[in-house]
Amino acid sequence: MRLRDRMFLLLGGTGGIGKALVDSLVQEGSRVVVASRHPESIGHREGVVPVSLDLAANDLDQQLERLTEAYPDIDGVIHCAGQNRFAGLAMMSAAELGAQLDVNLRSAMLVARHFAPRFEKAGSSAMVFVGSTFGSIGFPGYTAYCATKFGLRGFTEALRRELADTSVQVIYIAPRATDTDMNPEAVDALNRALGNRVDTPEAVAAAIIKAMKRDQRRCFLGWPEKLFVVINGILPRVVDKAMLKQLPVIRRFLYAKTES
Repeated sequence: MRLRDRMFLLLGGTGGIGKALVDSLVQEGSRVVVASRHPESIGHREGVVPVSLDLAANDLDQQLERLTEAYPDIDGVIHCAGQNRFAGLAMMSAAELGAQLDVNLRSAMLVARHFAPRFEKAGSSAMVFVGSTFGSIGFPGYTAYCATKFGLRGFTEALRRELADTSVQVIYIAPRATDTDMNPEAVDALNRALGNRVDTPEAVAAAIIKAMKRDQRRCFLGWPEKLFVVINGILPRVVDKAMLKQLPVIRRFLYAKTES
């Protein structure tokens, strides 16, 4: 995929990975339209255009119409937005469940529905979706997040096959644990206790750029996480047993706040 002299719409550009992606894309010679509910927080710099967009809004499709009218040169989309909460399912409100579904999955589907026919007519374009290792491996404390990321992975796979005879590229990239502000201290402590490796946002952004340049249809980041993805798909009981051994440690951090 060519990155120079292209205009990408970046969704989730104010998060840790998103901010690093903005820097990487600009360095590659791309122009970036960064969409956020709070565009004033993005600031102004050469090659970057902040715009207002609410991925959880009921009128997202209308907002996308207005956006493409204002920026008709957009020829690539990177969906890097996401919400999560480390909590037991019973501890989550219906509103919190709905917010994760809206931002993590529904918005990706509406964005793809909006841009796919436009990109197909344009003749050369790409849609990149940033998922998660938790889109392939269910993890305690992330039931809702896993559900949305499993859905995103399935959606992009089906969409890629639906557009296989067109020029539209559909890419799915799944990072492992990443050091961003989205993670509360309990999650950081849990990762340390379990010995999980954690990537920097810059490392993840570099891997995403690399996957885009190589036109990788799907890319799973991190070792041994990518191995666990394969094992979980073939022999899920093996992962069940491993998770069972970890469950007391996970619960210690999962319920620490409610028990204190």
